Amino acid sequence: MALTLTSPAFAHGHEIPVRYTDDGNDISPPLEWTGVTGDVKSLALIVEDPDAPDPARPQRTWVHWVLYDIPPSARSLEEGARGADLPEGTRVGSNDWGKRAWGGPAPPIGRHRYFFRLYALDTELRSLTPGATKADVLRAMDGHMLAEAELMGTYEKRRHRATG
Repeated sequence: MALTLTSPAFAHGHEIPVRYTDDGNDISPPLEWTGVTGDVKSLALIVEDPDAPDPARPQRTWVHWVLYDIPPSARSLEEGARGADLPEGTRVGSNDWGKRAWGGPAPPIGRHRYFFRLYALDTELRSLTPGATKADVLRAMDGHMLAEAELMGTYEKRRHRATG
């Protein structure tokens, strides 16, 4: 299966526009995918930053968004997708802010990389409780992954100029 993940908002390896970050509107970017076959029972999406807090000395991977049980009939997520905007049946996990929502890039220092990973699964993850973490989702996916697609964007926090 040749699963692909893209965004009309930014190209792989390029900067994520400000509107999708904590410096902007902090809404999720639009995402599109192709290559889902009839064997797929659900999709999962995890967005994370492996450069936290400082890309020169990363200490942890920060999770920005966790979605699972995305129906295989879905082919995209709209800009700002949440709640009723998500494909029917999609469940939202907890990010590292402890919220069940998108949390846009907000790096404290330097240019960070943000990995959007879409997983095609041969099962649904219905056994997971609401608000499952990335670790919970990865454990439940173990042995069920049919394909994976990746999109990477970068972002560096805007610095405000002092006036006067």
